[in-house]
Parts: sequence; C-alpha cells; structure tokens
Amino acid sequence: MKTDQLLNSTCAMTRTMGVLGGKWKPLIIWGIGRRRIRFGQLAAHMPLISRKVLAEQLKELEEAGLILREAFNEVPPRVDYSLTENGLRLLPILKSLCDWTSSCEAAGTAASTDVPIAETGYNCAL
Repeated sequence: MKTDQLLNSTCAMTRTMGVLGGKWKPLIIWGIGRRRIRFGQLAAHMPLISRKVLAEQLKELEEAGLILREAFNEVPPRVDYSLTENGLRLLPILKSLCDWTSSCEAAGTAASTDVPIAETGYNCAL
C-alpha cells in the first residue's frame, strides 16, 4: 500500500502506520523527546541513518503534524526541531513499547533478531 492509501484507510491502525511507518520515525520522535534539538545533534545520536533520510523523515513527520521545525534567520542558519502536542502524546506510547520489549527480554520471550541492538547505532539514552 502507498502512504496516501494508508492515510485514507478506514482502519485506525492502518492510518497510524501510514504516519509512523518506516524504520526511523519512532526513533526520531523518541530522540527529540521533550526538548528542542538541532539537526546535527539528532544525526549524531542516530549514526546509522543517513542525513538525507533523516531530513526526509523529519519533513514527513512535520507534514503529519508531529514535529515543529523552526528556522532562524542567522548566520550560519539554524533550525530547531521539537515535538508538537500530538508528537508529545506519542512519548508515553513509545515508552510503553520499550517497557514491553524489556519485559519480554527479561522473560526470555523477546522476538528474535539477527541484529543486536548495540549494532543498530541507536542511542536509547537520549
């Protein structure tokens, strides 16, 4: 399904995945958290995502109303990113997903993966 088809679905879960689907979007939202952050800072915390893909994903999240992009007329140019109210409302949901994963791992029932989390390059302690 194409993204526009996902967003126009009658199923709430399908529409949700249309907005949050993709490898990086939940991690980007989690990485921004409750702070203002510059592009370079966010990129440094997510070394495996290319700057091009990060910029694309940020734009899509901005279009979805989850991220606020604030550009300042300075030299050198400065752009800050922060979560909108709707983006902030996702943080407890993402935290619940982290807790679920941790409890599954502790119980030895975690879904298997071929890539250990340490090798993804993502810093969960943002």
